[in-house]
Amino acid sequence: MKMNVLKGAFATTIILGLVAFTNTVEKKQVDVKESTIQWEGEKLTGSHSGTINLKDGFFLMEDGKLIGGEFTADMTSIDVTDLEGDNRKDLMGHLKSDDFFGVETHKTAKFVIKTVAKKGDVYGVSGDLTIKGNTNPIAFDLKMTENSATTNLSIDRTKYNVRYGSGSFFDNLGDKTIYDEFNLAINLKF
Repeated sequence: MKMNVLKGAFATTIILGLVAFTNTVEKKQVDVKESTIQWEGEKLTGSHSGTINLKDGFFLMEDGKLIGGEFTADMTSIDVTDLEGDNRKDLMGHLKSDDFFGVETHKTAKFVIKTVAKKGDVYGVSGDLTIKGNTNPIAFDLKMTENSATTNLSIDRTKYNVRYGSGSFFDNLGDKTIYDEFNLAINLKF
C-alpha cells in the first residue's frame, strides 16, 4: 500500500511538472520588408535623417505575452533621406566610414532582449545593443499590437566608439559639433 501511494505521488509530480512546462513559446518573425527603422542625428546647426534596413528579427511570445527577441540591422543599408545629389552621397559615405559606423568591418548591429516587464499596454524592454563591435545595455518602452511593435529611442553613439564630431571628446568644434545621441523611430511588422 505504501509503495502504491509513493508511485501515485511520483506520477502526480511528473504530470504537474510537465503541465507547468507546456506553455507554448511562439517565435514571431518580423517582416523585414514591411518594417522600418528611421534615424535622426542632430548637430549644432541642424539635423540629418534617414533609414536603416532590418536584416532579420523575431519576438518570442509566451501565452500571448512578449518574453524575448533578437534583431539584426543591416548597417550597409544606411541611407540619408533629407539630402539629394552629391551632398546625400557624401554624407552616406561618411556615415559608413570608420569615422562613424565602419560598415566595411561592422556590417550589422544587433539587439537582444534580456528582460521584459509589461506596464498596461506597453512593455518595458531592456537588452544588449551591439554597434561597431561594442555592446552596451539599453532600455526603452515598446508598444505592441497583434501584428506590430513600435518604439522611439535615443542612443548615445559615443558608447559604441562613434565619436566623430563629439563635443564630449573634442575641443573647439564650434558649429561643427555633432550631438552624442541619435534617435531611432522603429516600426516592426510581423
